[in-house]
Amino acid sequence: MKNASLGTINTQYFKFSELVLESGKKISPVQVAYETYGTLNDNKTNAILITHAFSGDAHVAGVKEGENKPGWWDIMIGPGKAFDTDKYFVICSNVIGGCGGTTGPSSIDPKTSRPYGLNFPMITIADMVNVQKHLIDFLGIDKLLCVSGGSMGGMQVLQWVNSFPEKIISAIPIATAMKHSPQQIAFDEVGRQAIMADPDWNKGDYYDKTQPERGLSVARMIGHITYMSDKSMEEKFSRKLKEDKAPFSFSADFEVEGYLRHRGDSFVKRFDANSYLYITKAMDHFDLSDGKLIPKDKKVDTRFLVIGFESDWLYPAYQLREIIQCLKIKGIDATYCHIKSHYGHDAFLLEKEEQTKLIKPFLNRVYNAG
Repeated sequence: MKNASLGTINTQYFKFSELVLESGKKISPVQVAYETYGTLNDNKTNAILITHAFSGDAHVAGVKEGENKPGWWDIMIGPGKAFDTDKYFVICSNVIGGCGGTTGPSSIDPKTSRPYGLNFPMITIADMVNVQKHLIDFLGIDKLLCVSGGSMGGMQVLQWVNSFPEKIISAIPIATAMKHSPQQIAFDEVGRQAIMADPDWNKGDYYDKTQPERGLSVARMIGHITYMSDKSMEEKFSRKLKEDKAPFSFSADFEVEGYLRHRGDSFVKRFDANSYLYITKAMDHFDLSDGKLIPKDKKVDTRFLVIGFESDWLYPAYQLREIIQCLKIKGIDATYCHIKSHYGHDAFLLEKEEQTKLIKPFLNRVYNAG
């Protein structure tokens, strides 16, 4: 199918022989699923890496052939949009440990010829960024104009600054944090326990049987509540009853119940339960607080635009301000913008106009500065 602005979108794949993880363990080989949009200029100075949130994948924009659903950040990427593909070369890849084409727990372990399952080693946000660095090197790009992403994508942005500051000119972390709070860890743990309590989980060995669909669905329902705000849920659902349901039953009496069940049931069709466990653990162990964000032994000239949202109670504004404070203390060129929105954490996926007003001129300045 042709997208009116981006043409035919196809997922591409890159393989490299071995990845040494932060833990010291190794994965071999590693496949990376990625997509690109726009054209890389002759001197390769217009490349932007988009990093995805934990349940995302490489399909960030446009419509893939044979499908009709646009990428998860299509509102922001394309000709004339915030990440203008008439001007920039945009890259997005699926993270290590994922289930969108990059090596993860559902991939075949060459040692056993069976899916890794829980034999897959634990991964970190730094490991995800290391894999992205392999991809950028493969594409022949010496330095990225910008790295941007929201939620866990924002963690990857911060990790890029920590791991490879010499490789990025600017950074746009959105709705994220330098570390998870106890509350954020708690929400992740409830989701993991829902999965592991499902008898079909079978200690992660379910690939030739039945995926733990109920547990994964409940985990997604819990997560989705944290992505919205009280106001957005009131406006969308209030206490509306489903017309085809009588009240006072244990079916989905309320509109919000039906919505959550639908989101959970849809999620299990595209996501792997073990990937949910591995990726949320990586998020929970991520910690660049207490001065660790900016490496003492590296020069950081990266320019920052940090964006937070008023109604985001999953990643509240104080966590974004902590990032700015850390950057300012280190003398880094950084700006924090606080967007009024009632969408909660999902605002970074929905607030097109406000984010575009901030991101587009920021990128223009960075690009024109040479």
